[in-house]
Amino acid sequence: MANWQGVEGGVTAPKGFRASGIAAGLKPSGAPDLALIVSDTEAIAAGVYTLSHVRAACVDYCQQRLESKPYAQAIVINAGQANACTGPQGWQDAVSTCEAVATTLNIPTESVLVASTGVIGQRIPMEALATGIPKAVAALSTTGSDDAAKAIITTDLVTKSIALEMDWQGRPIRIGGIAKGSGMIHPNMATMLAFVTCDATVSPSLWQSMLSRAIAHSFNQITVDGDTSTNDCVLALANGESRTPAITDAGPEADRLEAMLTAVCDHLAKAIARDGEGATCLLEVTVAGAVDDEAARQIAKEIAGSSLLKCAIYGHDPNWGRIAMAAGKAGIPFDQGDLRIELGPFLLMEHGQPLAFDRPAASDYLKQATQGDYLKTDTVNIQVCVGHGSGSGIAWGCDFSYDYVRINAEYTT
Repeated sequence: MANWQGVEGGVTAPKGFRASGIAAGLKPSGAPDLALIVSDTEAIAAGVYTLSHVRAACVDYCQQRLESKPYAQAIVINAGQANACTGPQGWQDAVSTCEAVATTLNIPTESVLVASTGVIGQRIPMEALATGIPKAVAALSTTGSDDAAKAIITTDLVTKSIALEMDWQGRPIRIGGIAKGSGMIHPNMATMLAFVTCDATVSPSLWQSMLSRAIAHSFNQITVDGDTSTNDCVLALANGESRTPAITDAGPEADRLEAMLTAVCDHLAKAIARDGEGATCLLEVTVAGAVDDEAARQIAKEIAGSSLLKCAIYGHDPNWGRIAMAAGKAGIPFDQGDLRIELGPFLLMEHGQPLAFDRPAASDYLKQATQGDYLKTDTVNIQVCVGHGSGSGIAWGCDFSYDYVRINAEYTT
């Protein structure tokens, strides 16, 4: 059983963190579009970044910065412009953004990280940004997480936020997080954009390895449309303000902190998948019986990402053949004679053979889940077993509706 509990506050729940979100005029809509997350003291910083070969300037900037010095005190995020495929001037815009934040906060430029989201090929409107940064700094608050979460979204329908707390030798430790993402979601390292704060004291190398493993089980296991963003990035700060004993080596204490970090990432990842563009439900695929966990996760993500299956779910069609097809093309060998498939409470296939099942009832299961009514949940559960191995894994996705095509057909028009 988890030894933590949920608390309010998102990224400002951990001690020593403030955040803000304002409308700086970066979005034509006038919606909030500039967010700032600041630690009162310099924090251990870790990051995981997209493996796409077409990357935004902010991604390269953060990766280079943290490889040379794994510390940071502030993260600035603009929404509306991805600043990807913008050439040398886009790089300079990222640098100038960090310089402006550093000057306003009176901290070193190398203590500032930057993230961007929006339309690829569009630079940040630097004049508006320069005017907005002092306003974002002035708005910093220990209750500003919700404002920051609102300021980083693009096509998202809802904000994504969480904070957890657990007792650590008589003192509380907290981890908080916010994220954005709705389309172009098929992470190949991390996620769309996510930001995590923690008030524990942890060594830089351990914090980085914890984050990387947490992402492998969470953000890397979600898919909306199979497209990996140019801007995918997860940044995590740990500032030690809880004043709890330092965690410097692997072991039970590190495992406890990593488990809570993973829980935060799991929550944010599922929230992104549920808020997929045009989605009506969350799809959760569990795979067992694989040779190892990595193989199981690969099969699960292939199933969750199948466009044909996603369409079938939206159409309330319990077409289990699409599940079997997706499992088979994941690139993981298994004996199809061992294949077992369940859709919610319905067993559809066992020992590689189709079974008779109540098709209208299975269709109703999908219909009620996509309408958010089935057993008070909006989650479609698919369970697959591919053999007798010990490997297991989970992936999350969503259905494809007509609205997904509409949203993306009109994205820049």
